[in-house]
Amino acid sequence: MAVEDQAGERREWTVSGMDCGSCAIKVRGAVERLPGVSQVNIATMTERLSLMLDPAQTSPEKVEAAVKSLGYGIAPRGTVKERKPFLLPSDAAAAPQAGPSHGETIPFDERVRDLPEDREDDPAERGQPWWRRPKGQLVIVTGLLLAGAWGFELLTSADVGRWAFVLATVIGLAPVAGRAFAAARMGQPFTIEMLMTIAALGALVIDAAEEAALVVFLFAVGEVLEGVAANRARASIRALSNLVPKTALLEVSGTTRQVDAASLQVGQVVLVRPGDRIPADGEILEGTSGVDESPVTGESVPKTKGPGEPVFAGSINAEAALRLRVTRAAEDNTIARIIRLVEEAESARAPTERFIDRFSRIYMPAVVGVALLVVLVPPLAFGQDWGTWIYRGLALLLIGCPCALVISVPASIASALSSGARRGLLMKAGAVIEATAKITRVAYDKTGTLTVGRPQVTDVVPLSADMPELLAVAAAVEAGSSHPLAEAISARAEAEGVQPLPSSGGKALPGKGVEALVAGERAWVGSPRFAAAEMGVLDSEGIHRATALEEEGKTVVVVFRPRHALGLLALRDEPRADAREGIRQLKDLGVTSVMLTGDNARTAAAIAGSLDMEHRAELMPDDKVAEVRAMAEAGGVMMVGDGINDAPALATASVGVSMGSGTDVALETADAALLRNRVTDVAAQIRLARAAMGNIRQNVAIALGLKGVFLVTTVLGFTGLWIAILADTGATVLVTLNALRLLAFNPEREA
Repeated sequence: MAVEDQAGERREWTVSGMDCGSCAIKVRGAVERLPGVSQVNIATMTERLSLMLDPAQTSPEKVEAAVKSLGYGIAPRGTVKERKPFLLPSDAAAAPQAGPSHGETIPFDERVRDLPEDREDDPAERGQPWWRRPKGQLVIVTGLLLAGAWGFELLTSADVGRWAFVLATVIGLAPVAGRAFAAARMGQPFTIEMLMTIAALGALVIDAAEEAALVVFLFAVGEVLEGVAANRARASIRALSNLVPKTALLEVSGTTRQVDAASLQVGQVVLVRPGDRIPADGEILEGTSGVDESPVTGESVPKTKGPGEPVFAGSINAEAALRLRVTRAAEDNTIARIIRLVEEAESARAPTERFIDRFSRIYMPAVVGVALLVVLVPPLAFGQDWGTWIYRGLALLLIGCPCALVISVPASIASALSSGARRGLLMKAGAVIEATAKITRVAYDKTGTLTVGRPQVTDVVPLSADMPELLAVAAAVEAGSSHPLAEAISARAEAEGVQPLPSSGGKALPGKGVEALVAGERAWVGSPRFAAAEMGVLDSEGIHRATALEEEGKTVVVVFRPRHALGLLALRDEPRADAREGIRQLKDLGVTSVMLTGDNARTAAAIAGSLDMEHRAELMPDDKVAEVRAMAEAGGVMMVGDGINDAPALATASVGVSMGSGTDVALETADAALLRNRVTDVAAQIRLARAAMGNIRQNVAIALGLKGVFLVTTVLGFTGLWIAILADTGATVLVTLNALRLLAFNPEREA
C-alpha cells in the first residue's frame, strides 16, 4: 500500500556509486529542487534514496534522470508498502492474546521500510568487480592515456608529447566535467568534480599538462579506493540478509517440497532438518532440538527448544528435525526487521553529522575564496610570478574538498550500528549512539528487566475465601493476560487443579492491577496499597500479613470483590544471573544504576540490596517519568524496561532501551533494544557508543589534520597538484578504513 499524504506517495530507489557524504549531498540537492518532491532521505552506506513524490508534478523518471546526470546508477524499489512494527518472536508476540493484559499490545507506526525480498532490482553495477564499474573503467582509460602520453613523449619531442598529455587530460576529464556542470545546473557549483575540473584545466593553461593528466588519473584511482572502502562497510550490513536460507521445505498434504523461502505465508508448516537454517520466524509444532541463535542474537550457547516455543529466522537447527508453523512472512521476520532498523538508523543523522554537514556548506565556498586570494594577492600585491601562485591556488582547491570530513561521521555510525546488530544490540539512529555515549545514569525497571520476569506463586493466604475459590477468581481476572504475574497465577491455579471462573470485560489498571467481571460480579487483582487505601477492602490484619510477606522480598497481590478481600497471593521473581555483574560493569564505566519499580518498598529494597544499587519503589508510570526527568538534570539518563508501564519513562529518557522480550509498545517507544535480554548488554551498548564517538573524533582529526598540513605545504610550495589530490582521496580512504575498525570492536570485552 502506498503511503499517502498531502505530498503524494513515498518512493524509494537504490543509488549506486555514493561513496561519501558529499555524494549524498549532491543527490539530495538534485532531487530536492524538483517540484513535488519532499522529505528526501538518503543513506550513503546502504545506497538508498527515499522521498515523498507527487506524480502530478514530477514523474519518477525525472527523479532518476536527475540522479543519473550526476553520474550515479539508480534503480527503483517502487512505492513503499505499509509499515510494519519491529517485533521479536517472543511468546507474547507469537500469537494474538485475548482478554485483559498488563502488557496489552497496541498498534503503532514503526519508522522502517519494507526490505525487498531480493536485490535483483538494484543497479546493474551492484556486485560487479571494480574494473567493470564506470569509475573503475575511468581508472583504466586514464591510466592507459597517461602511459601512452609518456610513451609518445619518449618517442617524439617534448612539444609533441605535451599535446599527448593535453589529450589524455581532456579525455579523462570529460566525464568528471560532465558531472560537475550537471551539479552546477542544479545549484551545486561547489563539488569535488567542479574543483577537479578547474584545477585540471587551470594546469593546462599554465602549461602543466603532464601534471594535469597525472592528477586526473589519481583522482580516478582515489574514487575507486573510496568505493572499495565504502563497499566493505556495506557488505557487513548486506551479510545479514544472507542469514536466511533461500529455500524451505514446505509440507503440503503430508509431503514436502522445496519452495522459495520468501514465498512462505503465515500458518504454513515447514520441515527444518538438522544443520539447516530456519527459513522463517515460527513456532515449533513437533520435535525438540538445540537451536543456535548466535547469527541473530549473538548468544553463543544453543538453546534447547520444543513444541510451542518460538524460533528466529536465520537460526541454525543443530540437533534434530523440527516441524514449524510460520508466524511471520519473509518481509516481517526478525532478520528483515534488524536490517531495516540498521538502515533507517543510518539514515537518521546524528547531531555531530548534521553540524559537519552545515559546516561543509560554509567550508567549501571559503576554500574557494582562500584559493582565489592565494592566486591574486601575491602577484598583485608583491609582484610575484602569476604561474607559480595560480598553480598553488589550484592545488589548494583540491585539498579543500570536504569529502573526508563529511564521511567521517556516517561511516563510523554505520559500522557501529552493524557491529551492534551482530551482537544483539539494536539502536534506531545515529543520534542514539551519540546520546548513549554521554550517559551518566541508568534507570532500570525491575520485573522482566533486572529479574527473570517469570515469578512463581510462593504463598496462597486465604482471608474470606478458601484456596480453590481464591485461585479460581484470581485466574479468571488474569485470563488471557501475558503479564508475568498473571501467568504465574494461572500456572498455580492449573497446578492445583482449579478451573478459572467465567470472566469478561477485563482491563488493566496501570500501576494498580487488573479488574474483570467474574461470575457476574466485579473482581480485582491488585496491589495491597490499591486494595487498602483506594478500595478499602483490606483490613489491618490483611495489611500486617501482606507486610510480613513483602519483608521477605516477595511481591504481594490482593484478590478482592467490591466489599471484601478474598485473600493474598505472594510471588517472587529472582534477579537475572548476570544482573549483579551488569551493575558492576556500569560502575566501572562511571555510570550510576537506579532501580525504578511499582513494587512495594520492602521487595524493592531486597532486590536492590542484592544487586548493590539504588532504588525507588511504589512508583506509578508518571512517577517513573518524574524520576527520569529529575535524573536527567544531572546528565544523560538511560531507561531500560520491558513493559507498557515503562513506555512513558522510555520516551522521556535521553535513551530508552527495551529488553528484546518486551511488549510491543515498549519496543516501539524505545530508542534501542537488547535482543539477548542480558543486563550486561547495557554496559556493552555504552562501550560501543563511546568507541563510536571516539572513532568519529579520530576521523575528524584525520580529515582536518591532513588538509591542514598539506594546505601549509602547498602555500609554501613544497607540494603540488598530484600530492593535493592524494591528500583529499587518501584522507577519505583513511577515514573510511578507520571507521571499519568498529566492525571488529567487541563491546562485551572490558577495557
